[in-house]
Amino acid sequence: MTVVQRGTARGSGLRGPRRRRGDRAPEGGAASGTVVELARRPAPQPRVPTAEPVAARRPRAVLVDVYGTLLQVEALRARFLDVGRPAHEYELFLAHALRDARGLALAGGTPPPFDRIVADALRSATGHTLGDDAIAHLTAGLAELPSFPDAEPAFAVLVRAHVPAWALAQGNGSHIVAALHTTGLRSFLRGAVATDDLGFLLPHPDAYLLACRGVRSEPAETAFVSAQADLVHGAMRAGLIGGLVLRHGARPPDAVDPPHVTGPSLVEVAERLLALPG
Repeated sequence: MTVVQRGTARGSGLRGPRRRRGDRAPEGGAASGTVVELARRPAPQPRVPTAEPVAARRPRAVLVDVYGTLLQVEALRARFLDVGRPAHEYELFLAHALRDARGLALAGGTPPPFDRIVADALRSATGHTLGDDAIAHLTAGLAELPSFPDAEPAFAVLVRAHVPAWALAQGNGSHIVAALHTTGLRSFLRGAVATDDLGFLLPHPDAYLLACRGVRSEPAETAFVSAQADLVHGAMRAGLIGGLVLRHGARPPDAVDPPHVTGPSLVEVAERLLALPG
């Protein structure tokens, strides 16, 4: 498994500060500016989701979902118009992508690269009317998504509390890093963990467990934060602390475990995680 530290992808041309001999690695993970190679096997034994979530406690590390939580996927809507498709097909694409990713996560086995799932969802949502150039134009938009206004202030809360944060997202590590770099959020993160490297899609339990292993943090001491309730539910069933962002007056679905903390913004979720008992 590859954990990209400080948003630095091998071959990306981005480099963090060089670590000198005798320097200590930052708490909660490996030194910044490095790419940490961890053998995917032997992986943790596949887990049956726990019957009950772990007790709420102040996390020592935080994993943050990217698409729809840090970055505004809604911005892709304009690109549908660019390629001559109606804007409402954006919602159809999103539904297809989420359906396929969740289904493949539940099916087990090694999933295809997430880029392929996205491209298939775009083709099906647009009635298989688009050529490769149009599909490429749409997928390129994932690297240019704007961040939510509450993202940077939330990371500032974690930085002041000396709690390290990593991005955890469906997809390709270099693409995730590029998207975070574009918004300036990369500098707040210790690194990025990508499901293509993990070999499991969210919300498969092993995706969360391998991510925790990659950032060297115990699941019960690690929070997962997302605006997607089912991903938070999956994290809690894997033994992590769950934080759900409820923007625009959203409410937690009744079908999922109640998150350890909720809030109408990333800032309030971060603050409430830090207010949990240690």
